[in-house]
Amino acid sequence: MIRRRIVFYGTVQGVGFRWRARHAAALYGCTGWCRNEWDGSVTMEIQGDEKDVPRVLSALENGRFIEVTRMETYGLEIREDERGFRTE
Repeated sequence: MIRRRIVFYGTVQGVGFRWRARHAAALYGCTGWCRNEWDGSVTMEIQGDEKDVPRVLSALENGRFIEVTRMETYGLEIREDERGFRTE
């Protein structure tokens, strides 16, 4: 299991990014959350198997109107009590 905080920059607000993130996380069994930020970026914390987190990220980058120009990624400690993936 891994947990990452990722900040996405580019065309990531108003294009279904958070909906797609929630759908992909559910599809691959990942937990966490994502939210829009005041500067136009989207912050996500995602937790899951080492092979599934990259699958969620790939689904986001292949979004029809989504254009990620930069990502900042940070490793975090696992949260054992987390269930599901939510958007804020």
